[in-house]
Amino acid sequence: MTTNVTTRRIRIAAHDGGEFEGYLAVPASGSGPGLVLCQEIFGLNGFVRQTAERLAEEGYVVLAPDLFWRQQPGIELTDGPDDMPRAFALYQGFDEDLGVRDIGSAVAALRALPELKGGVGALGYCLGGKLAYLAACRCDVDVAVGYYGVGIENSLEEASKLRGRLVLHIAERDGFCPPEARERILAALGGKPGVELYVYPGLDHAFARTGGAHYDKPAAMMAHQRSMAALQRAIGPEFDYSHLWDKHCEYEFGTRDVAATMATMVAEPYVNHIPTMTGGVGHKELSRFYQHHFVNSNPPDTRLVPLSRTVGATQIVDELLFCFTHTTEIDWMLPGVPPTGKYVEIPLVAIVKFRGDKLYHEHIYWDQASVLVQVGLLDPQGLPVAGAETARKLLDETLPSNTLMARWRESEKK
Repeated sequence: MTTNVTTRRIRIAAHDGGEFEGYLAVPASGSGPGLVLCQEIFGLNGFVRQTAERLAEEGYVVLAPDLFWRQQPGIELTDGPDDMPRAFALYQGFDEDLGVRDIGSAVAALRALPELKGGVGALGYCLGGKLAYLAACRCDVDVAVGYYGVGIENSLEEASKLRGRLVLHIAERDGFCPPEARERILAALGGKPGVELYVYPGLDHAFARTGGAHYDKPAAMMAHQRSMAALQRAIGPEFDYSHLWDKHCEYEFGTRDVAATMATMVAEPYVNHIPTMTGGVGHKELSRFYQHHFVNSNPPDTRLVPLSRTVGATQIVDELLFCFTHTTEIDWMLPGVPPTGKYVEIPLVAIVKFRGDKLYHEHIYWDQASVLVQVGLLDPQGLPVAGAETARKLLDETLPSNTLMARWRESEKK
């Protein structure tokens, strides 16, 4: 379980009598908007619980109800070959209408919790993807997100009752949603106010199930970003990412406080400096990297000059100049290179992802060839690379373009 997220099992009163279990995950803040997490055909298993905890880390109070309780309470299956027949049998015997009523009961239970502050949404995968769509049509939810829902094309007549926002993630090669079904969904729902439809080319069913045979990390990341954007727009929560990132940078480059730097991040963060593949994955390795190879290793005159900032639903993209005099060995940028005394200034882009009010990861990009030119390790003569000129032209767009293009003169009079 992620640090500071608390979990517990609760009982949910069914509309027609009896009770069923739900797995509740509460964010570190102790409160937040609500999400009902709708399961796949494998029951309230480890993937569902882990997903609930991750969404709680994003700031939501997440309730994952056991939707197979009417058939086999507490069942937990995997997508392995031994469990698939049982999973399909449960799916075939599942009463969809009662399942949606149970989601409505879970929504009511969530709204009654003292931890709930704000609206409620539904999010689901596979079977749960369709149930999230039906919840948007029938239940008291402000927003719904469905991942590769199975059978939505059979309930499109209910779209007239949609309330709130709806996001559907559709896998192009999903055998459970063949092309004709996909086209019906796109035709019926496309262009409706508050509806977002995304088709993921070349991908199969369950592309967002971590550890699954069809898991695709880039698509899962993109889908998550789109989901979070819709959820935050509809029910929140709102976080001041600019302030959080500025404090993180202050601890890194200003006070040079490793403990304070790590405190701005999730329990298991990571940093990747793309050109040199330096950084760390997880609290232990990243702390080691910051302590011995980054925070206390940057030259004294290091400066960050902000140029632009884009704030999204889950991340910040910063464009800046990174300036320093190479008076110390910089392990993360120039590993193994003794100080040259050269002054360096380069454009740098930081893509910073958040989970809730903590940094999750950083992807940092710069032109390593420009750095090597400026410290004298790369002769630019005859190569399509430049030194400090890249930073100067970023600040002054009127400086000459195409100076590295020998054929530029040839097109002057064409």
